[in-house]
Amino acid sequence: MVSTTENSVKKEALRYLLAGIATLTVVHALGRFSFTPLLPYFISDNMLTITQGADLATINYLGYLIGALLAVRYSGLKFIKRYLLIGLVGNVLITIAQCFTPQFDLLLLWRLLNGVTNGITFVLAPALLLEWFIMNNKPQLSGLVYFGVAGGLLAGGLLVDSTASFLQSAQRWIPVAVVSVILALYSTIQFVKISVQRPEYGSTNSKTPYSNRLFDRRSTPLFLSYIGAGLGYILPMTFLPTLAHDTMPTDSIWIRNVWIITSTSCLVFIPIWNWMGHRYGDRLSLIYTYILQALGVAMVLLTPSGVGIIACAILVGSGFLGSVMCTQRLARYFQPHQGPRLSAALIAIYAGSQLIGPWLAKLWIEHGGTLLQSFAVGLGAFIWGLFWSLRTPKT
Repeated sequence: MVSTTENSVKKEALRYLLAGIATLTVVHALGRFSFTPLLPYFISDNMLTITQGADLATINYLGYLIGALLAVRYSGLKFIKRYLLIGLVGNVLITIAQCFTPQFDLLLLWRLLNGVTNGITFVLAPALLLEWFIMNNKPQLSGLVYFGVAGGLLAGGLLVDSTASFLQSAQRWIPVAVVSVILALYSTIQFVKISVQRPEYGSTNSKTPYSNRLFDRRSTPLFLSYIGAGLGYILPMTFLPTLAHDTMPTDSIWIRNVWIITSTSCLVFIPIWNWMGHRYGDRLSLIYTYILQALGVAMVLLTPSGVGIIACAILVGSGFLGSVMCTQRLARYFQPHQGPRLSAALIAIYAGSQLIGPWLAKLWIEHGGTLLQSFAVGLGAFIWGLFWSLRTPKT
């Protein structure tokens, strides 16, 4: 009987993990970050300009912040599954709508709503799965859900580049939309089945009752460091392919592959960060993620050529999901009694900080600066994140 029950839990864990991976692929990697490899093509099609691309990125991140804040409101276990599914389905419908929208003004609306649904889903899906994994004694699997972001980044880059010669303008979204519909259907079927219960914390018999405060002396440095994570990674993850098109020869093989290199690095390092966090602690792993990403942005600033751009793609790609994974788990370790609410608050901070990046880049370019120079903001942000992560308590 024990063996049968354990096998049943393992099968459920695999199905729910795959559903979570597919969900993050749809809303975050395809729905959101496919815009990054698409932007150079939209510019070459004369559909958008670089400043319009920055505007679309900024409003998408504003929507992401709004969605994350809404997720704080609906992170209770009685709401979480319902609003997760609403966000997922809404995100797919918006991606489909973009296939028929070359107009910039209407795209602003779609990218805003894409951000809202992405923010809701990106918060609630990992939070729901983390609660289920902990409830079933499998917390070590929680970080693997971010394979959806890494694998989706790779898939999005391949979809965009492999169909670039066949499609034009807004039609370039079509391959992304088709894959999104298929994955969202599978995820919806699985998430309908999942059920979680809130564990009891801080009961009358507990010697250490828990507070409902999100900000305390242990969690505050972690929140502050996460500001650096959001602001630091967003410029490379939004503009690195465009920077490659601007600074490298048009026949360079790296122009088409810079996004694939970024996403492959991300994919390779997810199990490494997951293992390191489980083996040596999430705090130490988090520190290393900031170091790697800071080095990546420094490389592109010091050597703005093929070498610097590829180094940035590898180092930022390898570290940014590690920062997300380790911060989320470390925060829940500090405050285990309010996991979904805590996850939502962290993502809101992340979204708010990354909202600033494209806006600063646009201002800099409009005042005579270059896209490359704006990456200095990212370097400063990673140094900030490293500073505060070093001040996060060890226990």
